[in-house]
Amino acid sequence: MSTETIIVERDGGVVTVTLNRPERKNAGNGLMWQELSDTFAEVARRREDRVVVVTGAGGAFCSGADIADPRGVSGDPSDPHIVRMQFFGQVMLALHKLPKPTIAKIRGIAAGAGMSLALGCDLTVASDNARFSEIFARRGLSVDGGSSWLLPRLVGLHKAKELAYFADILSAQEAASYGLLNRVVADDELDAFVEDWARRLAEGPPLALAMTKKLLDNSMSVTMAQALEDEARCQTINFYSEDTGEAMRAFAEKREPRFKGR
Repeated sequence: MSTETIIVERDGGVVTVTLNRPERKNAGNGLMWQELSDTFAEVARRREDRVVVVTGAGGAFCSGADIADPRGVSGDPSDPHIVRMQFFGQVMLALHKLPKPTIAKIRGIAAGAGMSLALGCDLTVASDNARFSEIFARRGLSVDGGSSWLLPRLVGLHKAKELAYFADILSAQEAASYGLLNRVVADDELDAFVEDWARRLAEGPPLALAMTKKLLDNSMSVTMAQALEDEARCQTINFYSEDTGEAMRAFAEKREPRFKGR
């Protein structure tokens, strides 16, 4: 798939999606959001794609939506504002629903929609030079990109309101202390660290990981009884899969399993 604002690279089941508008600190315009949406849909369909790494070019992750672009976030200036934002929301929902593990690899600024994009990934790994801000209030805007859903779950309601109301810029260390990041590593170690995590996930059991992701994402909206019922259903599917059989044989033979996603 040809793209203009992102770079998509595949290597051994790892799909690296690089936001590529470095002259704008990778601010997202309508074309970028559309290309991300198309890419997430393509990855969801491809069995050979096992894990997605989202990152940015030129030393920044994403400075937010490109509010200077006259075409707006949907790419069509004739769209009503509600239509533009609903389109943007569907991009973030596609990332959230992607049945593959996702990792945000963050250097430099991740602000506004860029912070939402990073937090929308399953795992977040940042360079020690990364900075974060729910910048919306400084622009006279309310939070978007799923931040109203993500922040309270990650940091609690009162801390979420502090981050959204004041729109302060956080260092990577501060963001980690609030629970927004899985890891902070030295900038020169970031690529190797994320590559290791991505490889390990790509070699994992795709069906089981997809179901685990869904179970955890649903955990705050179901009862304990429903969670147990959902776990039982997913585990039954696993027991009838080729991958679980392969894992059992590998354990008995004292070797690493080779998962195929079926």
